[in-house]
Amino acid sequence: MASFHDRVSTLPRLGVGVSCEFDAGQRGPGVDAVSFRRDHPELVHFLEIGADVRRGLDDAMRRWAATGAPTTYHFLDVNLAETQDVDDPWIQATEAQADQVGAAWLCGDAGYWHFGPRERGHDVLLPPILSADAAREMAEAIALLQARCSYVVLPENPPATAYVGPLHLLDFYARVVDAADCGMLLDAAHLAIFQRMRGCSPTDGFDDFPLDRIVEVHVAGGTTRDTAGFTWIDDTHTPEPLPETWAIFEALLARAPNLRAVVYECEHNAPNEVIPNFQRLNAMFPKEAR
Repeated sequence: MASFHDRVSTLPRLGVGVSCEFDAGQRGPGVDAVSFRRDHPELVHFLEIGADVRRGLDDAMRRWAATGAPTTYHFLDVNLAETQDVDDPWIQATEAQADQVGAAWLCGDAGYWHFGPRERGHDVLLPPILSADAAREMAEAIALLQARCSYVVLPENPPATAYVGPLHLLDFYARVVDAADCGMLLDAAHLAIFQRMRGCSPTDGFDDFPLDRIVEVHVAGGTTRDTAGFTWIDDTHTPEPLPETWAIFEALLARAPNLRAVVYECEHNAPNEVIPNFQRLNAMFPKEAR
């Protein structure tokens, strides 16, 4: 199999995109990707499709794919923390759906999407245990997936306010991407939550992380909440990202030479609420490299 650096050289620069989830348009007002791109073609260049094999693709995803515009496929239904979960039926079904939308690569939260025996659709998203043993198993699962499908696979750091394990989040994923010889989708909003909850600065851990492995970045808003005196950050995907999220993203722009795509996760908000940050992201990361 080709090395990561050989594979990443073949990947397109997608620019700034928006994400979607299955039947999101049925849950209330939000960003319809096809309409938004039609009205603002200079702001949105691709769609990250969040899907699973149980429900398949919805009409909004198919409408986007029919335009021929670029996509990425974000799986929402496999435990990359467990090698046994990455089985051939799931790989074949996932690859078939990614093929249908012409995905540039596969990506997904690298933790647990279900607890216990496989039951697709649980939607229980938990982070991995931050230990060396867990990093090795996750790397094995990702390497297995990359070997059995035709796509580049990018693990993403999931959202959480509390973690178990001795490693720093970036130390954990540095071990994963090295052992799996893969790239990474770094969610700047999720990392910002981790850093704040641990009392770290936004870019703690950057010096020891292989930033050339970062191919995609997510940016999204978060909400500060208080529960019985405990202050925490909820990953709500509201329009305005935390200051730490912007600081992480700005640092990555200067230090991640293989960055190909930025997703602004904001699809549950009114279009007029998210235009300013789409403009800001495009100014920072233009579709055509300078």
